[in-house]
Amino acid sequence: MTTESPALSITDLSFSYPGDRSPVIEIGRYELPRGAQALLAGGSGSGKSTLLQLIAGLLDPTSGSLEVGGTDIHALGGAKRDLYRGQTIGVIFQTFNLLDGFTATENVMAAMMFSKIPRKEHKPRAEKLLAHLGIDRPHATPAELSVGQQQRVAVARAVACDPILVLADEPTASLDPENASVAMDLIQSTCKDTGAALLCTSHDPAVWERFETRAELAALNAAATKG
Repeated sequence: MTTESPALSITDLSFSYPGDRSPVIEIGRYELPRGAQALLAGGSGSGKSTLLQLIAGLLDPTSGSLEVGGTDIHALGGAKRDLYRGQTIGVIFQTFNLLDGFTATENVMAAMMFSKIPRKEHKPRAEKLLAHLGIDRPHATPAELSVGQQQRVAVARAVACDPILVLADEPTASLDPENASVAMDLIQSTCKDTGAALLCTSHDPAVWERFETRAELAALNAAATKG
């Protein structure tokens, strides 16, 4: 991994689910520079979430390469892939995916399990990050927090390990317009503060307007097909 390498680099990527006649994902070339913020647009079922799972190394491509921070995550296996993902990629899920019964602090600490951050630093690091994001009850469980507060915990968890890349999968889909705007302010400003590149998927025009760099997944797929 070098400092010159982009946060994300995709080359000749193709992915098909078993039994599919044609690829769900087919991207010839795509790059996201370090620290950049980009929107990936597309309707429901267009493959946005599938692409994010490929980037995170949760699915393996049928062919092609996908590098995060200059390393092909799919060339890593087992524990090495988990470790690299934990060190370099943060994920903000549509439904937050917080751990029930765990406190806000413990939810953020869980993200550091596969990092190189010394264990003794996990709790103070999590508490400091939560405080910075406006969570004044770090010992509350998700059920005791509002939806907006849960979103803040999810953002804190995503950036806890100072990732190279943050993936936000329809992060405002479960929020009303007012809370959605606040959430996007938080996500974009936090990524900027930490230096993480942000790749956000959404079909909400209000979210699209926030990004100078936008791409339609269908257009990326079409470009690969023509190429």
